Amino acid sequence: MVYVKRKERETTASMLRRFTRRVQQSGVLLRARKGRFFVPKPSRRAVRERALRRIQVQKERTKLVKLGKLHELDR
Repeated sequence: MVYVKRKERETTASMLRRFTRRVQQSGVLLRARKGRFFVPKPSRRAVRERALRRIQVQKERTKLVKLGKLHELDR
């Protein structure tokens, strides 16, 4: 966390400039930007459930194609 106290007879603009310089030097913004679009890996359970669902949908499709209720090209 970056803190800046106002010095005696210091203008608000100069204090703000000093603050922005400290923030830049600390690297807080860089870390925030790097983590901005971070997407955590799904858990093993989520991966398995997704795979099982995909297999189930695939079986259902092949069943419907065999029954003639769904054309093969309707994907």
